[in-house]
Amino acid sequence: MTEEYRARFARVAMRSAPTPMAVLEHGEGARVWDVDGAEYLDFLAGIAVNALGHAHPVVVDAIAAQAARVMHVSNYFTSPPAVAFAETLVRLTGAGEAGRVYPANSGAEAIEAAVKLARRTGRPRILAFESGFHGRTMGALALTGKAALREPFEPMLPGVEHIPTDLAALEAAMGPDVAAVILEPIKGEAGVVPLPAGFLAAARRLTREHGALLIVDEIQTGAGRTGEWFAFQHAGELEPGDLPDAIVLAKGIGGGVPVGALVTTGAASELFTLGQHGSTFGGNPLATAVAVAVLGEIERAGLVQNAARRGEQLQQGIRDLASPLVTEVRGRGLLIGVELDRPVAGHVVAAALERGLIINAASGTTVRLAPPLIIGDADIERFLTLFSASLEAAA
Repeated sequence: MTEEYRARFARVAMRSAPTPMAVLEHGEGARVWDVDGAEYLDFLAGIAVNALGHAHPVVVDAIAAQAARVMHVSNYFTSPPAVAFAETLVRLTGAGEAGRVYPANSGAEAIEAAVKLARRTGRPRILAFESGFHGRTMGALALTGKAALREPFEPMLPGVEHIPTDLAALEAAMGPDVAAVILEPIKGEAGVVPLPAGFLAAARRLTREHGALLIVDEIQTGAGRTGEWFAFQHAGELEPGDLPDAIVLAKGIGGGVPVGALVTTGAASELFTLGQHGSTFGGNPLATAVAVAVLGEIERAGLVQNAARRGEQLQQGIRDLASPLVTEVRGRGLLIGVELDRPVAGHVVAAALERGLIINAASGTTVRLAPPLIIGDADIERFLTLFSASLEAAA
């Protein structure tokens, strides 16, 4: 059946869509099955989206319960789940009394809201970083530091500059005309590359000195994935009690349901005024009810702590394989990059899929792992067996 579906897909899908690696039909926990009944261990989780894995009862029950009440009310109204969603994000981010939330449908839409927030400062320049990734809509694409993705769609949004992830470069670029600096704590699409030590705190200091916003893109790193609720909360990243001006969220906060958010803190919460931004579906009762349930289950089940513990276990297990292909294992929690000594990441991914393991090539030399936060010993043992065989096949 897989080839039949691929043929049907090819007839109707936009040419921008690649040939599907598999046609997945159902899942449970960290496992999925395709239309031919083949089983896979899912160590990508929809690219850091399925925080609770597949078909988790909390998600299924939240969808059913909210769908039986009300699914959509438009932004002329609100609903109990929408209010609870905003309250939960304010609490978990530590945004405090001045914290505010703009609900969106995706990470790219939340980034677009962040761009508009930066424009509200009245300053023309936004600083982003080389090799960073913030999305594919026009504003988000302008921030994305990969020229090959931007060039087919130029001219881009004016005023955006891409600089090296280097403190001297950031200091040199700062000035009174900078509206915002946007960064990822870990560059997931660049190959799971963490910021240099002390960089986030330095960026916070510089933006404050120059009156610019610090916007942290936690789309891939949020919702407990790195072993803290948000990556900026790790010890040593920011000074105690310090916060970004804005935090961009999506992916794992919905556990598979499309939802995003922009969370602001302090004076940044006063930049938008009535009617300056909105969304038909943003904050709809169905998506926010599921997000509240997902975040609640992550908290109840201690999955932030599980991500920290399992991430260390997974990284050590990969090192213990002692594969000659592997030169570095990096990342935090359950967002891990495995660096290879030559550009064969695609071959490793293909070999893994043949053996029933779903992983991802974030670059030619980097394999990315982002499994569900629920994984345990048996999942990791199975992963290491399959991954070792995949590395051997690509060697």
